[in-house]
Amino acid sequence: MATMFSFDLEIERFESVRRRLSAKCGSVFWNERLDPLSQLVRSCLGARTYDAVSWKAFFTLTDAFPDWNALVAATPDQVLSHIQEVTFAEDKARHLVSAFRMIKARTGGLSLEFLSTWPIEAAHIWLEGLPNVGPKVAAAVLNFSTLERRSMVIDTHVLRVTARYGLVARDADIRSAWGSLMEMLPEHWTSRDLANFHVQLKNLGQTHCRPVGPDCGRCPLADDCAAKRSH
Repeated sequence: MATMFSFDLEIERFESVRRRLSAKCGSVFWNERLDPLSQLVRSCLGARTYDAVSWKAFFTLTDAFPDWNALVAATPDQVLSHIQEVTFAEDKARHLVSAFRMIKARTGGLSLEFLSTWPIEAAHIWLEGLPNVGPKVAAAVLNFSTLERRSMVIDTHVLRVTARYGLVARDADIRSAWGSLMEMLPEHWTSRDLANFHVQLKNLGQTHCRPVGPDCGRCPLADDCAAKRSH
């Protein structure tokens, strides 16, 4: 029998994880995607905030500012009045106004469509130059929006699952985990494949692979989990 190369084994490992998660959680279906600027707002509001709360704040904000150009002229207090229920609302209001002003100053307008053709690392660097935009928000803007770029979105749930399972180093942070996964993920996986993988891993982290008291007995990845084998 021919010996598989290490990269073949790595690809099969990711494919196996995806198959197991799909069998457990079913398929992931995406609704209509937001434009990149709107996704930036949505992702910034969603940091450390429940989805139901952040989506409510997002729609309240879009009702108040149907044209994002108005956000450039707004004060942080005006933005704050529409997003008060999200975590760290004052900081987010200030950062959003600053980010939109910076985008306009850098590009002469309000659009992130130019990032559709940039190398993914360069697009990340540009976005992470905006106030309070880290690798998670940058990846969400690039992947979840209508840009549909091939960037893996890593939140705390995804980081915990991938570190425990052994896909990334146990002490990895979101930035280093992004770099590792982007090197290892199968090249034939599309941007939507990466988005679906994010949702599957996040769901596992919220239901079974919890921060405290993980439910390993019902986890579809338990039999090959590095953290479980070490106990």
